[in-house]
Amino acid sequence: MALEIKLSQKLSQSLLMTPQLQQAIKLLQLGRLEYKEAIERELLENPVLEEVRQEDSESDKDPSRAKSSTESPPDPDGSEPETEPKLPKNDSPVSLEDYLANYSDYREGKSSRSYTEFDERPSLEATLTREQNLSEYLASQIRFCDCTPEDLPVIKQVIGNLNKDGYLCSKDEEIAAACGSSLERVAAAIALVQGLDPTGVGARNLSECLLIQLDNMGLGEGLAAQICRNHLSKLERRKYEQIAKDEGVTLDEVYQAVTLIQQLEPRPARPFFDDTTRYIIPDIYVYKDAGEYMISLNEDGLPKLKVSPYYLSLLQKDDQRGSPDRAYLNDRLKAASWLIKSIHQRQQTIYKVTESIVKFQREFLDHGIDSLKPLVLKDVADDIGMHESTVSRVTTNKYVHTPQGVFELKFFFTTGIKTDSGEVSSSAVKERIRTLISNEPPEAPISDQKIVEILRLKILILRAVRSQNTGKA
Repeated sequence: MALEIKLSQKLSQSLLMTPQLQQAIKLLQLGRLEYKEAIERELLENPVLEEVRQEDSESDKDPSRAKSSTESPPDPDGSEPETEPKLPKNDSPVSLEDYLANYSDYREGKSSRSYTEFDERPSLEATLTREQNLSEYLASQIRFCDCTPEDLPVIKQVIGNLNKDGYLCSKDEEIAAACGSSLERVAAAIALVQGLDPTGVGARNLSECLLIQLDNMGLGEGLAAQICRNHLSKLERRKYEQIAKDEGVTLDEVYQAVTLIQQLEPRPARPFFDDTTRYIIPDIYVYKDAGEYMISLNEDGLPKLKVSPYYLSLLQKDDQRGSPDRAYLNDRLKAASWLIKSIHQRQQTIYKVTESIVKFQREFLDHGIDSLKPLVLKDVADDIGMHESTVSRVTTNKYVHTPQGVFELKFFFTTGIKTDSGEVSSSAVKERIRTLISNEPPEAPISDQKIVEILRLKILILRAVRSQNTGKA
């Protein structure tokens, strides 16, 4: 086949994103802590930016001097300031607002190559891995144990009956009845679990837990083991003299054994149980005033930006025209203008999305989780005229304080479950099932069929009450 050179024309549509536009989209999906860190980093890197001082904020409260909390800089050429930061005329004509409003059109016109090139990576929270819990960690070790396929159901039953501290909270007879096995096989399964890491897991009580750990250290017949086996109650009350007398040893030997016991772990599953208290600062407040829900963005603790008057005065001097310093300051002023515009757009978009969610989930705000409606991203996106990906970015790592509590914005997006009387939210159904199970008596658990009947009755009652309230209204 002969080689030839030829020219061809191809018409295609693609979205060219400037670094400023990419920065604006990145700011949109940041959580409160990351957003604050990004603003503080820009304050350090850009000398044109300044943080609004407290006295400046107080002066802004005067109606005659009212301005935005994030002030807009004037044009670098010395023209009058505008209500919004003026962007460079030679920048890309695609603005952030146009991009968010017409994102779907751009995506449909892009080739696969340009999509891969400009599509942003997922946020850090979306890439974090979940740590193994105790059950998963123990199950991963079973693969290396010498056990038969008949033993696996019994071993899994034993692991499933461990509490948060790693203790076995079920009797051998109960485990044998649950998996239809013999007591000998159950005892062997418990012994196997007790030999796994962490040492002491699968014990029935504290004494057995400490003895397993001492035996693993080769001290199963020492004084420390005798204390854990026979004198644990005296050890708790610090009756060291009585222990020394009963065992026929000196007080110093008891002290040494107690020191060894204090190094053991009374809660083997402690590393797998995270009870750290995490505090959430809401990004939005939703409150009821005169029968209507009001939305307020929480800007407390977030830096408020303005352009430094000192550097603006340098830019306005005629003797600085054409100098490298002026070119650098002009470039920094453009970056500051884009950042301030991006912050304004971010706040407006969060407000719009929250306003739409409040409109769709008003019954939830009035009555609680039982009244949560099925909602998807497309519903909110169509309501505010933006793309689903924009709504997804806004609702990532954003929290709202409502009369029903503090929730992540993504909490309000749930799938629907079809019933005889209509469609209900899956989250509402899960919450009702969780409430039923937590309130059931241990000696008489509720069957699955009974739960179905209770849920069906509650849904019918709830819809009847809603219809009655609607009729009264």
